[in-house]
Amino acid sequence: MPLACAGFIDVYQGLVPYVGPRSSLISVRIAEKLFIRAGGRSPKLKMHLSFATSITLVSLAAANPLSNRLAKRAAIDDCLRTANVPVDAPNSNDWRADSNPFNQRLKYTPVAIAVPTTVAQVQAAVSCAAKVKVKVNPKSGGHSYASFGLGGEDGHFVVQLDRMNAVTYDSATEIATVQAGARLGRVATALYNNGKRAFSHGTCPGVGVAGHSLHGGFGFSSHTYGLAVDAIVGATVVLADSSVVETSQTENPHIFWALRGAGSNFGIVTSLKFKTFAAPSQVTVFAINLPWTNASAIVQGWSIIQDWLKAEMPKEMNGRILGNRMQTQIQGLYHGTQAQLRTAIQPLLTKLNAQISQQQQYDWMGAFSYYTYGQQVDVSRPYNLVETFYSKSLVTPALPSNVLQNVANYWIQKAMSNNRNWFIIIDLYGGANSAITKVASNATAYAFRDPNNHLFLYEFYDRVNFGSYPSNGFEFLDGWVKSFTDGLTTDQWGMYINYADPTMNRTMAQDVYYRKNLPKLRALKTELDPTELFYYPQAIQPV
Repeated sequence: MPLACAGFIDVYQGLVPYVGPRSSLISVRIAEKLFIRAGGRSPKLKMHLSFATSITLVSLAAANPLSNRLAKRAAIDDCLRTANVPVDAPNSNDWRADSNPFNQRLKYTPVAIAVPTTVAQVQAAVSCAAKVKVKVNPKSGGHSYASFGLGGEDGHFVVQLDRMNAVTYDSATEIATVQAGARLGRVATALYNNGKRAFSHGTCPGVGVAGHSLHGGFGFSSHTYGLAVDAIVGATVVLADSSVVETSQTENPHIFWALRGAGSNFGIVTSLKFKTFAAPSQVTVFAINLPWTNASAIVQGWSIIQDWLKAEMPKEMNGRILGNRMQTQIQGLYHGTQAQLRTAIQPLLTKLNAQISQQQQYDWMGAFSYYTYGQQVDVSRPYNLVETFYSKSLVTPALPSNVLQNVANYWIQKAMSNNRNWFIIIDLYGGANSAITKVASNATAYAFRDPNNHLFLYEFYDRVNFGSYPSNGFEFLDGWVKSFTDGLTTDQWGMYINYADPTMNRTMAQDVYYRKNLPKLRALKTELDPTELFYYPQAIQPV
């Protein structure tokens, strides 16, 4: 099984006459079920439902949550139909596919799902959401670990963007324009086929480009070229008032700043412009086995790696430490040939007393395919990859010796005794030669740019292959993260929203995701979306 990829009715018949709140509620429930079963294809029954719903809501809307949901469903359906916005028919195959979350632990039921193919349709969808007063969420690839593309709770209006997935390239400017519903594998393929171009992004082909890049976007070219968010030079976004605006360093720069790091909070981005680079003609995949079978080995090896990363890791080197119950490895991608890799990595190998256990030279797309672990590369619809898991994240500096000892003890004593299919990824993120931390800390809303405090990016992931995630399972990753943070000050660590953890309350989540940028982001939220039309449980809160 591959690593996880990390980054928002109607047949009615037999309605009883209204005689009071309880009987009318029963009528609406029956009608709703019948309408869903029939896929919304009976105008006569729809008319009966509309009548029954309207008279019921008079007495129930203020007192009963179900009636309120029904009212919003009827109202949003009517508005979208009038505006000619395409939607998924409830209980259809498209509805089931678009409402099925990547994380099966977190299933939510939308009030409606729009499937626009134009910017104008996105505008109309947002306008309907505002009119009906229903929260709306864009959903690009649907890989939110917290199911925030579905709203993170029942009853949200989802704007499913994956029908908008075009990728174009301007050879004169070397800028790619990518619609928000394109997935990373499609983007990589299209750009490579257009002059062998690329931009920095992650390795999972089914992840949507919008959510991934608007909130960071780490991958095996980030140490060399920066994050996906750093490649964005323009974005088209539909705001809460349903206006569409262009953003860049010169057009609406305050919105452009906020989108690059916290984009899901301020509107629905419909397309992005990325500066590209020439894909290297040769890159080399590599792995180095680490004998981390006891705490002392972890402490010793980790100390060597973090010292090397801070001062020596070459710009062309991109890597991570991957640990699970079976093994621990450094895995990576060197932007160059095998011979160049061996020369560049030798100082680390000497210090670790280790050898390269695997190396293979590829062209750019060959290496991308290698790290998909057999998944289809150029993928759009249907996309059916799902897992059941709990995940957490961290960003930290080099670990002090006491913290490193606690982390290593937890790894050996707790993690290695957990029989579930867990892993930890420690991305080699910062350091003297990292393109990520060379970006000014105030250049974007993305928070983690400090070359001293932001050395590692972590993904903690605990999954089950069958059945439900255990109710007592959460303490495993919570405890592991605590073994890090207990020895660090709050300004030394943060968390990465592309690996969202929905167990945090809103106050904590905002703080750890955005840190010092949060006050400015909250002020912009107040300006651009004061009623929180674009909302999920960890969304930025207006002042």
